[in-house]
Amino acid sequence: MISKKDFRSAQARTTACMEKAGIVLTPMEKKSIEVVDFGLGRLEELGLEIVVYVNTRRCCAKELALFPGQICAEHRHPPVEGEPGKEETFRCRWGEVYLYVPGPAARRPKGRVPADKKSAFTVWHEVILRPGQQYTLEPDTLHWFQGGPEGAIVSEFSTKSRDESDVFTDPEIKRATVVK
Repeated sequence: MISKKDFRSAQARTTACMEKAGIVLTPMEKKSIEVVDFGLGRLEELGLEIVVYVNTRRCCAKELALFPGQICAEHRHPPVEGEPGKEETFRCRWGEVYLYVPGPAARRPKGRVPADKKSAFTVWHEVILRPGQQYTLEPDTLHWFQGGPEGAIVSEFSTKSRDESDVFTDPEIKRATVVK
């Protein structure tokens, strides 16, 4: 759960980050920035901010904002309604993002997770994305990512997004944010 004040503050910070990255948002997009705290009330460490440009039956385009050290929790996009799950490409626009996927674990990962949530992060193959670099995830691939020291702006291009169907490793996570 997040307070209205913290929700609005996160939207304002996201708008400022987008401007710093040279990304222009319309007034309507600024108002519709989604603030995701995963139901944990720990937005600064576990959460992300999203601007959805389009999400049709066939494609989706979003901007993801990560504050410094902020983590999008480990999850996957499973098959839904006879489709294989969401395929997505992340392209770093500003800052640095640490992406973790299945594969050999990084010996000294840059990403840091909260001690009480360590068991909810199981993939540690590290892909570091800087501006202009991108990575494509196949459907149903377990992954998580974290903003670098200055945070990050990441463009996501994907097949249809069904965020409500995402499966998180941490059973305490709730995808829908509650604003009080």
